[in-house]
Amino acid sequence: MLAVAAATCGIAMGLSPLLQLRRVTVRRSSADVSLAYLGVLFVGFVLWLSYGVAIANAPLIVSNLVALTTNALTIAAVLRFRAA
Repeated sequence: MLAVAAATCGIAMGLSPLLQLRRVTVRRSSADVSLAYLGVLFVGFVLWLSYGVAIANAPLIVSNLVALTTNALTIAAVLRFRAA
């Protein structure tokens, strides 16, 4: 039961960058977003995903794959609006 709860929270946390992505796209500006912070998170997600793959832990893989994907989308949007 604890594993299910932890995996569920991990996925919810992984989806949290979508809140920032929504704010950036609605405002059409990424001026108040720290790209360095998102970069640190990205590296962390890659490391945890790698660890999950190395130990074949599906909940760790899934939650960090979700987090990595949403973070990458957010970084892409931030870079897009910085270039505009």
